[in-house]
Amino acid sequence: MAETPHVKLFIIVALATGARSGAILDLTWDRVDFAQGTIDFRPPGRVQTNKRRTVVPMNARAREALETAHEARLSDHVVEYGGKPVGSVKKAIARLSERAGIKFSPHVLRHTCAVWMAQADVPMQKISQYLGHTSLRMTEQVYARYSPSFMRDAGDATEF
Repeated sequence: MAETPHVKLFIIVALATGARSGAILDLTWDRVDFAQGTIDFRPPGRVQTNKRRTVVPMNARAREALETAHEARLSDHVVEYGGKPVGSVKKAIARLSERAGIKFSPHVLRHTCAVWMAQADVPMQKISQYLGHTSLRMTEQVYARYSPSFMRDAGDATEF
């Protein structure tokens, strides 16, 4: 795992929420609701595009990391370094990827989150909504194969 606090926080939030890099780096503390246990990746005034941003629940690991970061915060941005917002984590993730000997990028963390949900048999409709996909079909095309129950009925129909 990353040693630098802002990179570690980014990775935890990315894996827990499936949010895109830009949404995580744009996230400000006023949209982290500890009382409700939600993270709102929709900044006020942002025009809705096909890259939709959503409101997602925070899991226990994300909550713990966010609470720790909130106590140490120096700015309004959740992912910060030296009191300033972080513009990109690509280089930090590339270095971490090289050290670990596992090729990955910030976007792979989003896919990992979705695959974990599919492997846990979370319905495709919920995964689609969680990720902010505009189409359930796209979610099914990419992630359905990871679901243990995907096509189980088709396999059962061939029983003889």
